[in-house]
Amino acid sequence: MAPIPLMTPYKMGESLELAHRVVLAPLTRQRSYGNVPQPHAAVYYSQRATAGGLLLTEATGVSATAQGYRDTPGVWTPEQVEAWKPVVDAVHAKGARIFCQLWHVGRVSSFEFQPGGAAPVSSTERQVGPQVRHDGSLEEFSPPRRLAAEEIPGVVDDFRNAARNAIQAGFDGVEIHGGNGYLIEQFLKDSANDRTDEYGGILQNRCRFALEVVDAVAKEVGGHRVGIRLSPFMDYMDCHDSDPHALALHLATELNGHGILYVHMIEPRMALVGGRRVVPHRLRPYRDAFKGTFIANGGYDREEGDKAIAEGYADLVSFGRLFLANPDLPRRLELNAPLNKYNRMTFYVSDPVIGYTDYPFLP
Repeated sequence: MAPIPLMTPYKMGESLELAHRVVLAPLTRQRSYGNVPQPHAAVYYSQRATAGGLLLTEATGVSATAQGYRDTPGVWTPEQVEAWKPVVDAVHAKGARIFCQLWHVGRVSSFEFQPGGAAPVSSTERQVGPQVRHDGSLEEFSPPRRLAAEEIPGVVDDFRNAARNAIQAGFDGVEIHGGNGYLIEQFLKDSANDRTDEYGGILQNRCRFALEVVDAVAKEVGGHRVGIRLSPFMDYMDCHDSDPHALALHLATELNGHGILYVHMIEPRMALVGGRRVVPHRLRPYRDAFKGTFIANGGYDREEGDKAIAEGYADLVSFGRLFLANPDLPRRLELNAPLNKYNRMTFYVSDPVIGYTDYPFLP
């Protein structure tokens, strides 16, 4: 019997040979106490590692000012670099590849997470409104401080240094987090970028910071080790754009000239069709525009993932909540086996086991 499309091999760039098309999406887990990865992270990631598979880490801070949540990991200190090494080694021992997602939250933060209780930095002084947490409580953020143009190269260097540290920790590459309402997207989208300098206004200016980060990281570690995640259609953290199609098409086209390995893009929100949640499949123009590897994300299941691969809509498909709840997800998809249900209430608890490494495998 021929393998299902998701389980067919794929060569990523010139040298990354993947045995299947199922990717672990970045998932914030908030179990890196004091912003340092812990031994239980090695268990968690190695559980989800399969020979020839690709894992993307949870969002990982590039500096002390990049933080906005409790117990999220970083990769800007020697201690953090050393703590990541056994995690990477555990994944490599299973024959898998792992990229570190590099993150700066920007204005999605509060005084308590910033050095010296300072204001979070952003493209703007516009504050993020209160957000509803998974448990129904409200999360509030502090008023941000607009980065001066002369400060921006320093933030770019934070991404550069973090990328170098990630490679020193043994990662196979890095993914730049350019979506979900965080700092890079705060520059990209016109709801958050109200600047009048060379980093604001027209589309090309709003994309300037993102492309400077891409160039710096690619120069530091090699473009063949670099990807970027984008969410042009989403409105996370009050961050939306008046013309997301133009934004996505411009970025996908521009990135061809920057020598990076892949673009990882999030679909628009799923729609209900006949009582079933269906992936919109609206990323085709950007998949066609970008000439490297294209990873699709956003509510995919086995059927939708197979369709995306079979039709050439994406090269790889990343799975978030399904991979969280099913550490052996590639095997389950291959066998069309039942899937564990995820428990939303344990996504962000601090326990090193519950909702983290305790999801069952197939017998």
